[in-house]
Amino acid sequence: MERKQGEARTRAEAELLTHPTLRRHLSRRRGRLAIDRAKARAEQHLDGKFLLSSSDDSLSAAEIALSYEQLEEVERGWRDRKHVLDLRPIHHREEERTRSHVPLSFLALPLASVAETGAGDAWPKLRRELERIRLGHLLGSAGRLLQRSEATPRQREILTALEVAEPPRFLTIEPA
Repeated sequence: MERKQGEARTRAEAELLTHPTLRRHLSRRRGRLAIDRAKARAEQHLDGKFLLSSSDDSLSAAEIALSYEQLEEVERGWRDRKHVLDLRPIHHREEERTRSHVPLSFLALPLASVAETGAGDAWPKLRRELERIRLGHLLGSAGRLLQRSEATPRQREILTALEVAEPPRFLTIEPA
């Protein structure tokens, strides 16, 4: 292992001394940074243990631990689902849009799960297939027409599995 000298060593030592976990196991001996083996041994009996507290005195220790595990599952599920739903930070200019974005994102999570369960396929595949449905806006001398593209057999299969009616083929017909 290459030994750092001068400024690089000082910078590396500073990083170690400011690290939230490592700094408590370090000390200086004769001006040099060293691992304090006594402190490390003293904390060794705590390895693999953690402390949980609750403001609800009616819960047992087992119930508190179970609630904590469930919280971790929810957080992990949220992180995983954000990627599946392809959610990204969205910067709205109006407060009303920001306020509506959060509940809509939250509602998308169970809807994606229901869709996956009902259609028996992963949400990204379902989404990709359903996004192929198009709406054409036709304007001519006879008037205006909004017409949906013909549904593919797979799109019909998904909609049927989800018990969702196929959208009407013609949404608007306005004579000139």
